[in-house]
Amino acid sequence: MANARSGHWLSILAFALILLKTEGFNVEITYVVSAVAKGAVCLDGSPPAYHMDKGFGAGINNWLVHIEGGGWCNNASTCLARRDNRLGSSKQMVKQIAFSGILSNKQKFNPDFYNWNKIKVRYCDGASFTGDVEAVDPKTNLHYRGARVFLAVIEDLMAKGMKNAANAVLSGCSAGGLTAILHCDKFRALLPVSTKVKCFADAGYFINAKDVSGAAHIEGFYSEVVATHGSAKNLAPSCTSSLRPGLCFFPQYMAQQIRTPLFIINAAYDSWQIKNILAPGVADPHGTWHSCKLDIKECSSSQLEAMQDFRLQFLSAIKGLIGSPSKGMFINSCYAHCQTEMQETWLRDDSPVLGQTTIAKAVGDWYYDRSPFQKIDCAYPCDSTCHNRVFDAQEHPEL
Repeated sequence: MANARSGHWLSILAFALILLKTEGFNVEITYVVSAVAKGAVCLDGSPPAYHMDKGFGAGINNWLVHIEGGGWCNNASTCLARRDNRLGSSKQMVKQIAFSGILSNKQKFNPDFYNWNKIKVRYCDGASFTGDVEAVDPKTNLHYRGARVFLAVIEDLMAKGMKNAANAVLSGCSAGGLTAILHCDKFRALLPVSTKVKCFADAGYFINAKDVSGAAHIEGFYSEVVATHGSAKNLAPSCTSSLRPGLCFFPQYMAQQIRTPLFIINAAYDSWQIKNILAPGVADPHGTWHSCKLDIKECSSSQLEAMQDFRLQFLSAIKGLIGSPSKGMFINSCYAHCQTEMQETWLRDDSPVLGQTTIAKAVGDWYYDRSPFQKIDCAYPCDSTCHNRVFDAQEHPEL
């Protein structure tokens, strides 16, 4: 019996390894040591880092720069909490990470970008690469230098061949998706005029909505992020000239002015936003939203009503992009967060679709100008193709 059981688990393990081998592959870390002299460093002063899979064949001069996500820190205390882990120090980052989905090197899983140079930039500044404060507090040794890090990484990639790019994409997931929005025009400006440049933002369109208690929680949080990191000077002047800098961290107030083509991939019921913007812990002291946030099927009728209202606020926040020839969007009604990095949601037989089109096809068609794509899903629970997230109770970070 024991042998049969161990044989069973070995079979499962072997299958998992085969699946990983076919759908993902490991890529080594690269440290941008030269950035340290420029003060372009992580929160703890360590050098920036990225993982790069070199392009091949027809994709040798094409570059996909994908930014890692991981939230933000809004004061010295929350930044200290990140300083000594992978979100604040390259010393704490694993040496290899798996590439899949939009980073896959298999044509079957990533037909439009599989042979491109693919880079995943590690996130270690806590402000979506917008901060730049010269002073370093000797008590905390915190460096708020995200804007310098972004520039140093791009310069390093330019020296490795991106200066000759025929095609280039800036993309990212979550806080990295917000980075792709906030830095889209800057990325365009750093590349040759001859390069075809577009940006993809996956789960990066965070909206300014009040929480279930009626408080403007996320607005206050973002204002503190911008103030702590000295981000104002690195946000869109077209926005900061008329609005408070903290508001210009929200895409809804600045994305319409982005000149570089931009594609938004987002769930209207983005699970991170539901958990941290609509129903953060501070707005739910008795934990009545706890089960709902872990699994949308556990939501009560009143909670679903609040989520439907959140969806309407999300749709209102993107309305300025609708109809723009330079903007694309894939807005599905899933309870999900980040759908381009995982093979199951990027491109597989059972992947989410809108208008019978997968995210991978919609983005590829839009990038290569094969066809425009702006589609918004019907309201939950109408979409049977969704991969709705079900969270473990231990894996439940909140602002």
